[in-house]
Amino acid sequence: MARKVPQAGEQKTTIEDIARLAQVGRGTVSRVLNNHPSVSDETRARVLAVIEQLQYSPSLSARQMRTDSSNLVGFVTDEVITTPHAVDLIRGAEEALREVGKMLLVVSAGYDADATQSSIEMLQGRRVEGIVYAAMFHRSVELPFQVARIPVVLANCYIEDASLPSVVPDEVSGGYNATRELLEKGHRRIGFINLDRFRNIGMPPLAAATGRLKGYRRALEEWGVPYDETLIMYSNQLPDQNAQLTRALLNLPNPPTAIFCGNDRTAMGCYAGVTSMGLRIPEDIAVIGFDNQRLIAEGLYPPLTSVQLPHYEMGRWAVEYLLSFDADAPPVQHKIDCVLVPRESV
Repeated sequence: MARKVPQAGEQKTTIEDIARLAQVGRGTVSRVLNNHPSVSDETRARVLAVIEQLQYSPSLSARQMRTDSSNLVGFVTDEVITTPHAVDLIRGAEEALREVGKMLLVVSAGYDADATQSSIEMLQGRRVEGIVYAAMFHRSVELPFQVARIPVVLANCYIEDASLPSVVPDEVSGGYNATRELLEKGHRRIGFINLDRFRNIGMPPLAAATGRLKGYRRALEEWGVPYDETLIMYSNQLPDQNAQLTRALLNLPNPPTAIFCGNDRTAMGCYAGVTSMGLRIPEDIAVIGFDNQRLIAEGLYPPLTSVQLPHYEMGRWAVEYLLSFDADAPPVQHKIDCVLVPRESV
């Protein structure tokens, strides 16, 4: 007597249903769904045939399970998706995929470990070919163990043991390029309003703050300009603090003739501080920002010279590396140069 195959919509098909009709154990079905190599070709074909009959869809289709190619790549973020200046990470990844006929599935998990894990599991259920995990700011991350089952590339972040490939901005090059621009324009007293060294108490120093300071110092050293600790300030990004730090620098006995700001928001406050003292940019003091947030940099008067964070390039590199992923190769830890975008503030 032929078995009755449940029709789609009658009830939710379970793995137990598949196992019973395929005359295999539940674990065998699970291994087939996860493309485990220990299942024989004959058993795999029988299980997949039942999956098609029952229209069971833990992923996009049974065909994807056979070919192991869904033409989908997952993109998990903390808060990139809600950050205008970092959304270029997604654009770079999406454009690289579109060129090869693939699509991007984007999930925002915030900073919640459980949400990150469930997001990754959900993407695996849709048979993504790999996952890009992107962070809003350059930092180290910890990810769930499950990511080891499929290729994962980190963008704008890294894992401490370097066990996953990553792409991050070369913060040192950014600090160096900004400072060199000011040195080439003849400035020798260059203030630096850096980012706060610690985003939160107990966290390691921000890679952006330490890297940009290192680049600043490298440029000074190359030009033979002594490093002066009194020219270094740290901003916690409160609305009025950047203007206050600017005034503190300009009130020094030997004030700077230029100020390098740790990001464009800092530069916006710096402009306010300069203006409040009756000074002009760039006639009385030059200002350079970092991030190249166009709404800020082009909206300020005069337009702000800034260093470009390579969000688009990082998103594109992550996808291109993912598509050529070699599990036997050591994970690459790649850095992308932060170039200067000249405008009228220097």
